[in-house]
Amino acid sequence: MKKKYSTFHTVLQFSMILLFVLFLRKFILTPIEVVGISMEPTYHESDRLWQTSLVTPKRFDIATFPSPRDGKRIVKRVIGLPGDTIRMENDQLYINDKKYDEPYLDEFKHALTDGMPLTADFTLANSAAGPATVVPKGKYFVLGDNRRKADDSRYFGFVDEDAIVGVVYFRYYPLNKIGVQ
Repeated sequence: MKKKYSTFHTVLQFSMILLFVLFLRKFILTPIEVVGISMEPTYHESDRLWQTSLVTPKRFDIATFPSPRDGKRIVKRVIGLPGDTIRMENDQLYINDKKYDEPYLDEFKHALTDGMPLTADFTLANSAAGPATVVPKGKYFVLGDNRRKADDSRYFGFVDEDAIVGVVYFRYYPLNKIGVQ
């Protein structure tokens, strides 16, 4: 009798551990690989990140979702939340008519030598999100950090809240850039 209990107990413990690991893998430690250059200089091709699906994206969080173009998972920065107005003038971001600094772009802006802005002027109405003038309920407006090369909400429109897979919180590769994001 003791042998049966011991075997049952071991199987139960193993099952609980397996369920816990699967929970962690699905919701907390979900790996993602950066593909492309649209998030440079923040992330580069082949950077490896962990994301969580347990939090709702906030402004300037980096979120992952399936590309509206081909369904592959992509990484972009959340700029506009539901109810926001978004515009870019002279390389300055305005959200609800308030100026916002984007320090994560400073490295790229300082490296420009052609006299052109990193981000061309736009409004929601004259982007692919138009004719909307505010971010609708249940949607987000996202931008890549490499604004000249990014395929983002300016070109494919809003991202559905339900399409957001996760929010990036940790880079684990390359090892010299490991850390909380």
